[in-house]
Amino acid sequence: MAYLPVCGWRFQKAFKINDIGGIDDMNVLVILGHPHKGSFNHAIAYTAIDVLKNNGHSVVFHDLYEEGFDPVVGYEEIPRDGEIDSVIRTHCEHVSNADGIIIVHPNWWGQPPAILKGWIDRVIRPGVAYKFEENDSGEGVPIGLLKAKAAIVFNTSNTFPDREMKVFGDPLETIWKNCIFGLCGVDNFYRKMYGVIVTSTLEERQQWLDDVKETVNRFFP
Repeated sequence: MAYLPVCGWRFQKAFKINDIGGIDDMNVLVILGHPHKGSFNHAIAYTAIDVLKNNGHSVVFHDLYEEGFDPVVGYEEIPRDGEIDSVIRTHCEHVSNADGIIIVHPNWWGQPPAILKGWIDRVIRPGVAYKFEENDSGEGVPIGLLKAKAAIVFNTSNTFPDREMKVFGDPLETIWKNCIFGLCGVDNFYRKMYGVIVTSTLEERQQWLDDVKETVNRFFP
């Protein structure tokens, strides 16, 4: 079956009926932020995409490093009516049209990689992902605009879970759940961290990929 490229890769099955109740397929956006093509993050992303395709969903996939995404936001982009180029406009359309969103990235210093942080800065923008009430100058509580019914974030880490919680407080949970998806109107949120990657066995990695399959099937059957 042929897959069609569109500024990132778009995977679409030849039918639009899934296995539960004949509901139209969902349009799911998958964002990958890892520089190494052989990374476990790539395996997670491709596994998620396979599950989505097998369930009859349409997938828009952006590998930010492969695409050479520019993470630097210019001042002219910041206002709601600021100037954005065609690449950012396409990304904005993809996130606005997504019925579901999956983000895959490593835990670097308790944050997403800089390229993904730049994607957030440039794409999760006013008028696209959130807005303020009329006559609000930006000091109030934003109103979420994203229509996605669910968002999943898969992370990898080389820190043991107990240490992550006790020493660092799991900042990625706060960033993605509260500061991004919660603010932008996506309340159905799930995040899973896999690790320790650097010492993991092939058996452990396969178990983690099986967990990815189960998770994606649960949220996007």
